[in-house]
Amino acid sequence: MNEKALIEAALFVSDRPLTTEKIAAIVKMDPEEVKTYLIRLQTDYRVDDRGFELVETPEGYELRVKADYRDRVARLAPFADLSEGMMRTLAIIAAKQPVKQSLIVKYQGNKSYAYIANLETKGLIKCEKYSRTKICSTTPEFEKYFGTSSEQIKAMLSKKS
Repeated sequence: MNEKALIEAALFVSDRPLTTEKIAAIVKMDPEEVKTYLIRLQTDYRVDDRGFELVETPEGYELRVKADYRDRVARLAPFADLSEGMMRTLAIIAAKQPVKQSLIVKYQGNKSYAYIANLETKGLIKCEKYSRTKICSTTPEFEKYFGTSSEQIKAMLSKKS
Protein backbone atom coordinates (compact mmCIF):
# COMPACT_ATOMS: atom_id res chain seq x y z
CA MET A 1 0.00 0.00 0.00
CA ASN A 2 1.21 3.53 -0.79
CA GLU A 3 1.70 5.19 2.61
CA LYS A 4 1.92 8.72 1.18
CA ALA A 5 -1.40 8.24 -0.64
CA LEU A 6 -3.02 6.82 2.51
CA ILE A 7 -1.84 9.80 4.58
CA GLU A 8 -3.17 12.13 1.89
CA ALA A 9 -6.53 10.29 1.85
CA ALA A 10 -6.82 10.53 5.65
CA LEU A 11 -6.14 14.28 5.54
CA PHE A 12 -8.64 14.70 2.71
CA VAL A 13 -11.58 12.98 4.42
CA SER A 14 -10.99 14.38 7.91
CA ASP A 15 -13.22 17.27 8.94
CA ARG A 16 -10.59 18.50 11.40
CA PRO A 17 -6.80 18.67 11.58
CA LEU A 18 -5.00 15.41 12.35
CA THR A 19 -2.00 15.11 14.66
CA THR A 20 1.07 13.19 13.56
CA GLU A 21 0.22 10.55 16.18
CA LYS A 22 -3.34 10.14 14.88
CA ILE A 23 -2.07 9.75 11.31
CA ALA A 24 0.57 7.27 12.51
CA ALA A 25 -2.16 5.15 14.12
CA ILE A 26 -4.20 5.19 10.90
CA VAL A 27 -1.32 4.20 8.62
CA LYS A 28 0.42 2.00 11.23
CA MET A 29 3.75 3.82 11.01
CA ASP A 30 6.17 5.53 13.35
CA PRO A 31 5.22 9.20 13.96
CA GLU A 32 8.68 10.36 12.83
CA GLU A 33 8.23 8.52 9.55
CA VAL A 34 4.78 10.12 9.15
CA LYS A 35 6.37 13.54 9.73
CA THR A 36 8.77 12.82 6.83
CA TYR A 37 5.83 11.99 4.55
CA LEU A 38 3.98 15.14 5.66
CA ILE A 39 7.01 17.27 4.79
CA ARG A 40 7.17 15.57 1.35
CA LEU A 41 3.47 16.25 0.78
CA GLN A 42 3.89 19.91 1.77
CA THR A 43 6.77 20.20 -0.70
CA ASP A 44 4.77 18.45 -3.46
CA TYR A 45 1.85 20.84 -2.99
CA ARG A 46 4.15 23.88 -3.05
CA VAL A 47 5.95 22.74 -6.21
CA ASP A 48 2.88 21.59 -8.13
CA ASP A 49 0.29 24.14 -9.19
CA ARG A 50 -2.45 22.89 -6.90
CA GLY A 51 -5.49 24.61 -5.46
CA PHE A 52 -4.85 23.36 -1.95
CA GLU A 53 -2.01 23.15 0.54
CA LEU A 54 -1.05 21.08 3.56
CA VAL A 55 -0.90 23.31 6.63
CA GLU A 56 0.26 22.59 10.17
CA THR A 57 -2.10 24.20 12.69
CA PRO A 58 -2.03 24.10 16.49
CA GLU A 59 -4.45 21.13 16.26
CA GLY A 60 -2.47 19.17 13.67
CA TYR A 61 -2.23 18.93 9.88
CA GLU A 62 -5.01 19.74 7.44
CA LEU A 63 -5.57 20.19 3.74
CA ARG A 64 -6.80 23.69 2.98
CA VAL A 65 -7.75 25.63 -0.14
CA LYS A 66 -4.98 28.09 -1.04
CA ALA A 67 -5.80 31.72 -0.29
CA ASP A 68 -5.58 32.64 -4.01
CA TYR A 69 -8.55 30.37 -4.76
CA ARG A 70 -10.58 30.68 -1.56
CA ASP A 71 -12.82 33.56 -2.70
CA ARG A 72 -13.82 31.79 -5.90
CA VAL A 73 -14.84 28.52 -4.20
CA ALA A 74 -15.93 29.73 -0.73
CA ARG A 75 -19.63 29.71 -1.57
CA LEU A 76 -19.43 25.97 -2.23
CA ALA A 77 -18.60 25.26 1.44
CA PRO A 78 -18.51 28.55 3.34
CA PHE A 79 -16.50 27.82 6.49
CA ALA A 80 -18.32 24.54 7.04
CA ASP A 81 -16.22 23.76 10.09
CA LEU A 82 -17.36 26.88 11.99
CA SER A 83 -20.86 27.01 13.46
CA GLU A 84 -22.98 30.13 13.14
CA GLY A 85 -22.38 30.94 16.81
CA MET A 86 -18.62 30.59 16.41
CA MET A 87 -18.73 32.84 13.33
CA ARG A 88 -20.67 35.51 15.26
CA THR A 89 -18.21 35.29 18.15
CA LEU A 90 -15.29 35.52 15.75
CA ALA A 91 -16.88 38.55 14.06
CA ILE A 92 -17.22 40.32 17.41
CA ILE A 93 -13.59 39.61 18.26
CA ALA A 94 -12.37 40.67 14.80
CA ALA A 95 -14.39 43.91 14.86
CA LYS A 96 -13.67 44.97 18.44
CA GLN A 97 -10.28 43.44 19.21
CA PRO A 98 -8.80 43.43 21.69
CA VAL A 99 -12.11 42.69 23.40
CA LYS A 100 -13.01 41.44 26.86
CA GLN A 101 -14.52 37.98 27.04
CA SER A 102 -17.14 39.40 29.41
CA LEU A 103 -18.36 41.75 26.64
CA ILE A 104 -18.63 38.83 24.19
CA VAL A 105 -20.66 36.89 26.78
CA LYS A 106 -22.88 39.95 27.24
CA TYR A 107 -23.59 39.99 23.47
CA GLN A 108 -23.73 36.23 22.85
CA GLY A 109 -24.70 34.63 26.14
CA ASN A 110 -23.07 31.76 28.04
CA LYS A 111 -22.58 29.61 24.92
CA SER A 112 -19.84 32.02 23.88
CA TYR A 113 -17.50 30.44 26.47
CA ALA A 114 -17.56 27.23 24.42
CA TYR A 115 -17.25 29.17 21.14
CA ILE A 116 -14.22 31.06 22.47
CA ALA A 117 -12.58 27.85 23.70
CA ASN A 118 -13.17 26.16 20.33
CA LEU A 119 -11.85 29.15 18.36
CA GLU A 120 -8.81 29.27 20.63
CA THR A 121 -8.20 25.52 20.11
CA LYS A 122 -8.38 26.07 16.33
CA GLY A 123 -5.75 28.79 16.73
CA LEU A 124 -7.97 31.52 15.23
CA ILE A 125 -7.95 33.62 18.41
CA LYS A 126 -5.82 34.04 21.50
CA CYS A 127 -7.04 34.97 24.95
CA GLU A 128 -4.99 36.34 27.82
CA LYS A 129 -6.01 36.57 31.45
CA TYR A 130 -7.02 40.11 32.42
CA SER A 131 -8.30 40.70 35.95
CA ARG A 132 -11.40 38.47 36.31
CA THR A 133 -11.95 38.04 32.57
CA LYS A 134 -9.87 37.47 29.43
CA ILE A 135 -8.86 39.71 26.56
CA CYS A 136 -9.42 38.10 23.14
CA SER A 137 -7.91 38.97 19.76
CA THR A 138 -7.32 37.27 16.43
CA THR A 139 -4.10 35.46 15.50
CA PRO A 140 -2.03 35.19 12.31
CA GLU A 141 -3.80 31.84 11.79
CA PHE A 142 -7.09 33.80 11.56
CA GLU A 143 -5.63 35.82 8.69
CA LYS A 144 -4.42 32.66 6.93
CA TYR A 145 -7.80 30.98 7.39
CA PHE A 146 -9.71 33.90 5.88
CA GLY A 147 -7.01 34.82 3.37
CA THR A 148 -6.92 38.50 4.33
CA SER A 149 -5.66 40.73 7.11
CA SER A 150 -7.49 41.39 10.38
CA GLU A 151 -7.60 45.09 9.53
CA GLN A 152 -9.33 44.45 6.18
CA ILE A 153 -11.90 42.19 7.87
CA LYS A 154 -12.42 44.76 10.63
CA ALA A 155 -13.03 47.47 7.98
CA MET A 156 -15.46 45.20 6.12
CA LEU A 157 -17.39 44.42 9.33
CA SER A 158 -17.59 48.08 10.34
CA LYS A 159 -19.09 48.93 6.91
CA LYS A 160 -21.83 46.35 7.45
CA SER A 161 -22.84 47.65 10.89
